[in-house]
Amino acid sequence: MQSDIDPRSLIGRRALDSDGAKIGTVDEVYLDDATGSPEWAAVRTGLFTRDAFVPLEPSELVNDVLRVPYRRALIRDAPDFGVGRHLSPEQELQLYHHYDMDVPRSGPGPDEPPDHDFGEVAGGD
Repeated sequence: MQSDIDPRSLIGRRALDSDGAKIGTVDEVYLDDATGSPEWAAVRTGLFTRDAFVPLEPSELVNDVLRVPYRRALIRDAPDFGVGRHLSPEQELQLYHHYDMDVPRSGPGPDEPPDHDFGEVAGGD
């Protein structure tokens, strides 16, 4: 994801999957507590459905549309944690595993848990 983009500017943008199919609209953006970088977006997948979390790192903002490099079926099957709350390290780990992504290391060693939480809502207090 481009680092110069204000994460709040992603809210309300359309999100497309790897095939160009519409996933939904970005509802919220979650920041990494340690770096402040946008890390996850909650995408509203439909009028009567839920928000699905998608990773922002491999995603791109192209022509004002968030392009997520995963198929819609995988995105819709992502763990549901609700929105508006802080993501715990355990929840974020579930998302990394769901998308088969490498978990970033930020702790003192490989056998010790990270010393920070993830997932602060952008613009939240």
